[in-house]
Amino acid sequence: MTDPDQRERMAQLEARIDRFKSKDKPETSHQNESYSQAQLAWRMVIELVTGLGIGFGMGYGLDSLLETTPAFLVVFTMLGFVAGIKTMLRSAKEIQLTEADKAADDETPDGADEKRVKDGD
Repeated sequence: MTDPDQRERMAQLEARIDRFKSKDKPETSHQNESYSQAQLAWRMVIELVTGLGIGFGMGYGLDSLLETTPAFLVVFTMLGFVAGIKTMLRSAKEIQLTEADKAADDETPDGADEKRVKDGD
């Protein structure tokens, strides 16, 4: 068994560790939010361009390999565009769900979840 003196020392050590950890946390500002939004926008643009590029590459490769007119190029470029749009929409939905979760966490008071659990809700 541990003696009370050792428990007290552990509690003090944990408090010191928490203080040092809180010093390292950067404060969020409006500028960081804008930077985050810019990252999300670039992510969506890159997803669209990647879909187009892959479709273009596949179509061009098939047209070169089969020595055909640019039929495959057009078809696969359109398919790449559709795939890019689909990926962008999936990313937008993911971001929207993340933002909704953050908003729900901000609105919930600290003790509300505990009260709900106790009440059985």
